[in-house]
This record gives sequence, C-alpha cells and structure tokens, in this order.
Amino acid sequence: MSQAQAENVIRNIICELVQRCASHGHEVSETLAAFMIKAVVLDPKNGFDVDCTLTSHDVQKLTEICLQRLTERCPFLDTVKMQVYFDLNYTTRREFVTEIHHVVESKLSPLSREITDSRVKTRDQVETLYHKITHYMLLRSGMASPSDTDALHQTTAALQSVFPQTELGSFMALLKRDKEQQLKDLSMLVTGIRLFNHFSMAQDQVELNIQDLVPEVLREVLPVSRTALEQELEECERLVWRYTCALEAFTEPGTATPAESGVSMELLRQALYNVRQHQAFLNMLMADVGASVQRVELLQSELTAQLQVLRDTVQSKRAVPAAQVFPMFRSVSRLWSGLQDEAELLHIFRNLALSLRPFVSSQAQIFSESSIDSLLQESEIKSDAERKRLCEEKPIDPAEVSGPDTEWLVPEQPNDTELQNVQYSGFCGHALVSRDGLLLPGNPQLGLLKYKEKLYVFSSKDSALQFASAPEHYISEVAERAKRSPELIQLLCLHRQFSCVTPYTELQSGEHLLVRPITRSSSGTQTDTHPVESYIDRAYEWNEWALRRKALKLADILSKQTHSTQTNLSHFKRDNCTQTYLHKDAVGQTTQDGESNVPRPLVYLSGLRGQRGGHMVRVDLTRALDE
Repeated sequence: MSQAQAENVIRNIICELVQRCASHGHEVSETLAAFMIKAVVLDPKNGFDVDCTLTSHDVQKLTEICLQRLTERCPFLDTVKMQVYFDLNYTTRREFVTEIHHVVESKLSPLSREITDSRVKTRDQVETLYHKITHYMLLRSGMASPSDTDALHQTTAALQSVFPQTELGSFMALLKRDKEQQLKDLSMLVTGIRLFNHFSMAQDQVELNIQDLVPEVLREVLPVSRTALEQELEECERLVWRYTCALEAFTEPGTATPAESGVSMELLRQALYNVRQHQAFLNMLMADVGASVQRVELLQSELTAQLQVLRDTVQSKRAVPAAQVFPMFRSVSRLWSGLQDEAELLHIFRNLALSLRPFVSSQAQIFSESSIDSLLQESEIKSDAERKRLCEEKPIDPAEVSGPDTEWLVPEQPNDTELQNVQYSGFCGHALVSRDGLLLPGNPQLGLLKYKEKLYVFSSKDSALQFASAPEHYISEVAERAKRSPELIQLLCLHRQFSCVTPYTELQSGEHLLVRPITRSSSGTQTDTHPVESYIDRAYEWNEWALRRKALKLADILSKQTHSTQTNLSHFKRDNCTQTYLHKDAVGQTTQDGESNVPRPLVYLSGLRGQRGGHMVRVDLTRALDE
C-alpha cells in the first residue's frame, strides 16, 4: 500500500469515527480522532503492527476500539481532550499579542474604510467625516465608549489641537495607504494628550486618581486573575498529593492489592495522570500571569515617569515645539497600549484556566472525597515540596555512577535552564517503571544524571543508582509504559521517542498517517577562506605628483583630435581575427661518399673553337683508382 493509499484509509477512518461519535452524542474533533488511532495502534495489547498493511479486518477492529475509547467516560479520555484543547489554544505571548492586535484592527477596519474612502463635497459631509475620525480616535484609544459624552468632548478637543478641521483637505488628497497611517499616528497623539490631561488633573487633585490611568478592564482583571489561579492551582495540587499517596500506598510491597480494596488500579492511575496534566497546564498559565503582573507594574512606573517628564516640559513654557512633545505623546500612547495588551492577555489566561475545568470532571465523579479518604486510610499526605525535603540525602558521589555515556552532575544550585532540559518533565523515570506507573517528582538537589547528552532527575538515591546501572532498560520501559498510557506522551514530553506521534499543533488536516517517517539528510558546510571581502582600491594613488601627471595626461588627451581610442579596458570589445599558415613538413637528403664509389669519368676536349684548320686534342682527366 502506497503512502497516499494509507493516508486515504486513515482519513476515511477518521471521518467515520467523527460521524459515529456524533451519532452517540459525543463531539469529537478530527485531531482527537487521529491521535486516538495512533494511540490504539501503539498499544501492544491491541495487536497492531505499524510496519504491516492494514487489512479490512484490521480497519474494522481499529475503528471499533477507537469508537469505544472515544465514547467511554474515563479520566484517560478527558486527559487527552485536555491536551488537545490546550495545545490548540495556547501559544506564546508574542503570538497572543499579535492576535489581539489583529482583532482590534478587524473591529476598526469598517470605520477606517469609511473614513479613507469618503469623498466630501459639502460642509455637512466635512463635519460628518471629522466626527467619524473622532469616533475612530476614541475607539482606538480604548479609554472610554463613544456613548460617553465627556470622553467624546475630550477626544474632539485633543484632535482639534493637533488636526483642526481645516486640515481635512490635505488629508483627503493623500493616498489610501497614507490616510491609514496618518489615522494611526493621530490616534497615538490624541491618546497621549488625553492621558496627559488625566495625569495633570490627578496631580492637581481635582477629580481623578492616578489609578485611573490604568485601563478599566485591567483594574477589573488584575486583582482577580492571579488570586483565582492560585486557588485553583492549590485545589489541583491537593488532589495530586492525595492521588499520589493513594497510588503509592498500593504500590508498596506487602500492602493490600487494589482488587482487595475494590479499586481499579488503572482508573486510579488515569486519575493521577489527569490531575498531574491539569497541574502542569495551570503552572504554565500561572507563570504567564506572573509575567503579566510584573510587566504591568513596569509599564505603570514607566508611564508615570514619562507623564511627569512631559508635565515638567510643558508647564514651564508657554509654547512648546511640536517636534519636542509629539514623540513624548507617542511614547505615552505606546505604554498605554502595552497595558491594554496585558489586560487582554490576563483575560485570555483566565478563560483558558476556566476552560480546563470540564476535563477534570470524570475523575471527580469516579473518585469522590470519601472514596479517596477510604483509600488513604491513615496514610500521611505529603506534598511535592515535603517529599523533596524528606529525601534530602547526601549527594551521590559521581564515582558511584560509572558507565559508558554516563555522568553524574552535582550542581550547587540547579538553574532554570538545566531543569527545563530534564527528561520526563522532571518526574522520576525509575519510579514510573518500578512502581507500576507512579509519577513522583524528582529532586534536583540529589544531582542530575547525564546520559547521552540528556539529563534525568530522581526521587531518591536508590532510584538514581538503579537507573544509572541500566539506563537503556528503564528508558525503553518508560516508552512501553507510554504506549499503554498514551496520555503520558504529552505529559512526559516523549514526542521525540515516538516518531508516529506528532504534537497536536503540528497535525494538519491531511496528515493523519499512523507512521510519520523520520527524514534525515546529510549536509555539509564549507566556509570561504576570506568570508569578508577585501576593501582594497586598486586605483588608489597616494603620490600627489603621480596624480598630477595623470591629470596632465588626461588633459593632453582631451586636446587631441582623435576619432577613436583603444584602451586596455575596451580592446576586448573589438572583433579581431588572425590567419596563420602552418609549417610544412620537409626532409633533406645529402650525398655520402662510400668505399664502393669509383671515380667519375672526366674528359676534356680542347680545340673545338679554335682556328680554322686546327685539330682537336682529347685529354683524359679521370682520376686513378688508387688515389
């Protein structure tokens, strides 16, 4: 089966699961259905092999198991739903702020479009347009509602001081893009002027208080958000400690088994994982709320200081140049916008915390307060901090931990960076394996085990030594435990160990394959010998007299009446051709005297042109052979 065919099969299973769950009265998203399919296939007890092609029987079996797990009421399903919901709705502060600004712009875009697209011709239309601009300034500042008459008058007065109605002609002559930019700039100036007026009145002790400079929504949300989150986190931690103590009591050797007590060990583990995941998400939101509170205090102090500087600048002069005070007004407006962003962030974090409550309801229905008390009996409930204090043993000697790729680190005070890089979200991997899925927080004060560039933390010294003796065994056992309890993949951050399980935020609509192959590629990088280009000017001349000679030469050339000039830089532009004749191959032969040669006969005749009646004489001049 090809990858496209396998993807089509899985997509069909997802659609069928969503429809069948809806018919049973359960609303299930495609992301949740896709994760459940992967979780069922990973579980060894279901008998699926991810490397083999799914038959029709396997597809039917997979669908039925997923349908059963998606429609049952159990803490496991609530935990997975909570993970899906949180990962799809929680993001970074920067992205939250970007989304807040996008929402504000979308609300103001209709009014902004009306202003920039207006074509005024009459006086009434000019006044209507100016009134719309005033409303835009008031809405963008977020300081009051347009129905507030006093706020509308204050905004109009501030706008007239920087943008009188007579300037509308030049405003209408601008391009649409420039109009939008000028509206934003004017809104910052108007907001800064109004804030300065409020501050001045508060300093003069007229009607307002300095606290009125804080946005109204921030004054309502700020004191409530942190307190409410702290109370909810305390309640969640109390449940975590109770479930941990109950599960710890059942996993102690020599104690009664869960079956004898009439308790399902599986449901107890699921309940513990459920509240642990809820605690982790609340801690994240609590950290964000704490950061927002600190930023609000910083912005308030900066806003007060900037307004004080602006007041000192303005009150000492009758007329202040716009170039001097306008940047201050813009700075004040930016600080005010920052306070409004923090108010919206606190509102978002509060809503996220409230939205997580339904996902912990099933464990509360299965295990009531009285049932947990009966499980605890006389067991002492210990918090995570108390567990760390009780196991404050002597730090492990690095010599006790010996093995390949193993190193024991004993930091005096573990920093946040080291603790963030700890595997299993800071839980003890040995306790998870040896105590039948029990989640115990590790104690960094005992030390950190570094194995293959990864850090591990443990709940006790014995757990650390046993884990260090066979790390690969415990790592594989933790992975097997996560296959049987898929909610641990997210809770313990095990996505890297499971290539077929991707984080919910990375799942796309068409990406629901059971197995997501790990792509690897070899790459190389080569750097230049001189990555920075040299700045050598080849035409530079330091000698003044050489420059003078060159100038005289150029001046002399200008006085010549030449029709064309051939230079070293332009000679290659002319087409040249040359014809040559190749040398011919030639040989020469000379005579050579040898011993076999005989003298050449030579005869001389005399008297051929002599006198009449003379006679001819023949003389033999041939050389003798013996010569």
